[in-house]
Amino acid sequence: MTAASAPAASPLLLLASHGSRDPAAQRAVLALVAAVTRALAASSPTTPVVAGFIDVQQPDVPRCLAEAEPGRDAVIVPLLVSAGYHVKFDLANAVAEALPRRVTVTAALGPDSRLTGILADRLAVSGLREGDSVILAAAGSSDADAVADCRAAGEELAAVLGRPVTVAFIAAAQPSLVDAVAAARIASPTARVVVANYLLAPGTFARWARDAGADVLSATLLVESEEPPPALVDLILDRYLAAATRGPWA
Repeated sequence: MTAASAPAASPLLLLASHGSRDPAAQRAVLALVAAVTRALAASSPTTPVVAGFIDVQQPDVPRCLAEAEPGRDAVIVPLLVSAGYHVKFDLANAVAEALPRRVTVTAALGPDSRLTGILADRLAVSGLREGDSVILAAAGSSDADAVADCRAAGEELAAVLGRPVTVAFIAAAQPSLVDAVAAARIASPTARVVVANYLLAPGTFARWARDAGADVLSATLLVESEEPPPALVDLILDRYLAAATRGPWA
């Protein structure tokens, strides 16, 4: 086979997370990166997998792209549960700066039925009961599309649980989680308020969610002491493989 007819190398997989100063969050995300790397190696052992960060931590996404193998295309999978500023602006700008390297950014992780399944499992482990008032707690965003994604995730969770789910936000959007918890207590004074934690990993936002006054707060999607949920790994691989197949290089 000549060099001209050799198949193109598969694009690099760049897993872009927000970044955190919390050591538990850092370890949980790196464990997810390791799990995705192992899973991808089973079918594509020569595909490089790199972890990059949008904020707080290094290496940042532009640096990861700058240091990637020359001529290697890239797929960025945002490790974010909803679309918003980081996807539309931060990652879009990183792609523009990476030219002439061809880079594509996939959709955010949610909403997706696999995330909904993890949320339901976390609620079951936390002891969800009949009669509990359920609130989905999202980080929040000033971006309308990100807020809509979170509301869609709440609708999916409500369908799985077979009960109403209120969507609330820890910051930047309304209703706030604190207000939603208070409203749930007024609406059903004898019911427990149970919050489904729609955050990727522990950290500052998870602490704020814990302080919002609910009776029960489920674990984040990633738990530092546990292996990353296989469904989450599968979701990330699906995002990568779909983009690698239809990307600008296809």
